[in-house]
Amino acid sequence: MVWILIILSAILLWFVSLAKIIRQLPHASVDAFVNEGISPRNIMLLIAHPDDESMFFTPTINYLISRGHNIYILCISTGDADGLGSIRKNELYLASALLKISPHQVKILDHPDLQDGFGKTWNWDLLAKIIGEEAHANSIDMVVTFDNYGISGHPNHCDLNHGVRKLLRSDSGKNLQAWELVSNNIVHKYIGPVGIWLSLHNRLVKAGRAHCLLNRNPLQTYTAMAQHSSQWVWFRKLFVALSSYTYCNTLKKLE
Repeated sequence: MVWILIILSAILLWFVSLAKIIRQLPHASVDAFVNEGISPRNIMLLIAHPDDESMFFTPTINYLISRGHNIYILCISTGDADGLGSIRKNELYLASALLKISPHQVKILDHPDLQDGFGKTWNWDLLAKIIGEEAHANSIDMVVTFDNYGISGHPNHCDLNHGVRKLLRSDSGKNLQAWELVSNNIVHKYIGPVGIWLSLHNRLVKAGRAHCLLNRNPLQTYTAMAQHSSQWVWFRKLFVALSSYTYCNTLKKLE
């Protein structure tokens, strides 16, 4: 009987959390984030591999698109670790279109020194240079990327954060604003929509130093990720269903 009550309570909490996300109940974090911006802004979503945008950043993408901002995706590699780079490039264009980002606003690099792989180290100065050039070419005033843990600890994700930090400390990055996606702990990461309660009560969010963006259409994350058919295997389907990043992004300003 106790186990039945626990299971029923967990199911109820899951659906209550999902209902809050879908209804988009207002909260101070979103209001503050909206008030800080000048609409429309040109925002670069900086990712390491095709599918990062769908797997981790759809709450941010949906939030910004719904408010009329222009999103440019800069993907640093083709994700060619398994020899599928050309396929994965096309998948990113498909997913971006589904997320209402024009293919003309998606750029995928294939630099010999910036190749996909856990054993690949990316040069931070080179990243800063490339990001700065792309930001200037597209009149970017804001960058969104991974934090220094990179959600999964993937070194390519982490290197992007360090590259952006390098850029911000340079003259070419002095007018650029940057935000990082906060990495959640292992429990928070895999409790699906229930994770929004932990995100909304995060000490950084409550102090106004981070903002919690809810994904009003979490099914879109699943649909966008499905465009990456070469990567759409059973454990990634499970990840998207259980991941708190499907339902909510917590963004912290890079200082």
